[in-house]
Amino acid sequence: MRGEANAGIVPPTQPGTDHSPGRIHPTLVISQSGNRSVLIDRAYSQSAITLTRRLDIVQSEPGPPRNFSFALNVVCSRTLATSSLLSSSSQTQFYSPAAERPDGDFKVTMIPGDGVGPELMHVVKEVFKAADVPVQFDEHHVSEVQNMASEEKLDEVLNSMKSNRVAIKGKIYTPMEYKGELSSYEMKLRKKLDLFANVVHVNSLPGYSTRHNNLDLVIIREQTEGEYSSLEYESAQGVIECLKIITREKSRRIAKFAFDYATKKGRSKVTAVHKANIMKLGDGLFLQCCKEMAELYPKIKYESVIIDNCCMQLVSNPYQYDVLVMPNLYGNIIDNLAAGLVGGAGVVPGESFSAEYAVFETGARHPFSQAMGRNIANPTAMLLSSANMLRHLNLEFHSNLISEAVRKVIKLGKVRTQDMGGYSTTSDFLKSVINNLHPSRLC
Repeated sequence: MRGEANAGIVPPTQPGTDHSPGRIHPTLVISQSGNRSVLIDRAYSQSAITLTRRLDIVQSEPGPPRNFSFALNVVCSRTLATSSLLSSSSQTQFYSPAAERPDGDFKVTMIPGDGVGPELMHVVKEVFKAADVPVQFDEHHVSEVQNMASEEKLDEVLNSMKSNRVAIKGKIYTPMEYKGELSSYEMKLRKKLDLFANVVHVNSLPGYSTRHNNLDLVIIREQTEGEYSSLEYESAQGVIECLKIITREKSRRIAKFAFDYATKKGRSKVTAVHKANIMKLGDGLFLQCCKEMAELYPKIKYESVIIDNCCMQLVSNPYQYDVLVMPNLYGNIIDNLAAGLVGGAGVVPGESFSAEYAVFETGARHPFSQAMGRNIANPTAMLLSSANMLRHLNLEFHSNLISEAVRKVIKLGKVRTQDMGGYSTTSDFLKSVINNLHPSRLC
């Protein structure tokens, strides 16, 4: 299961192993053939990947093992017929999450959403199929503009999410017209699943030049309260009051998440974004919670910046920021602004987390309805989000396979969609990514 010790897995730590950046390190597992122990590299054989993926414990029958050097030579020379060995070795027993799933696949909830969402999800499914990714999608179509939204539909999605705990989602468009319900389906999903932390990693793509290159910053947004609390009413004719809710509990929670993220990812600074000079109580409480949390992380530098100044600084000198944490509305604005710095809504992945669930989506949430059915949408952001999802599922090999293929297509520059200054279609991009799905070799 995820997080358990990989007992029985032998890491490639012998002298001479290449640990250079960007290389795929094979997972070597012991398989039993008669009385002979052999090491198998799952990165070399698709059949071996299929049969041994996500191994946590390998149980092999007793027998004198050959020494490590001999086994490693067998792997590196690639003379071992891994397919026939694995298919014929009925004495080898494997324990993996597949043992708890009849089909051996992870199940993931898929919500295509509106606009180009269904087209992007089609790309994801085709790439997963070509990469032999062990994921099954439980697909649910929810839309507030296509008469596919109801409490029953919402319950189906929630039940699927609670069962699978991981989802990939397109943008569910929220109509501007008031029809008796203030809370959108997007907000209902976030609140019912308590998806409090939205994370957008804004990272420049090698080979695609923008005004600011080599950007690497993270935006963390609290997304269950603030201005998006859906508390509006008409106090008098022509007078609307809209409540912004800031609580100590949720402010401390998102601040802790930001500092924990910075610590885990080896980042050096967290910046709190606010408007406490005007909203002295609401944003003042958020800012105070961030200050209190910063005292518990002395190794992480802490500073704060007013939201309007932050927008200007991001445009003029974004390199000064590392991790930014902020309330709901500010996060929505900064997500989109920062996405524009590296290429737009089509290239930045995003993800949302609760204590139990993870939802992967694009960083800048746009349905791009005007491109629907025209085969021009850029699938980069959704493919990178899907790769992040695979990493969350501990499918590192497949995650690297897909993300490296996408980045290679962009770096080569031969296939680019219209939003990146090219003339290629969504189908062209899909075909090019599939053509670049090949594992790096070790040895």
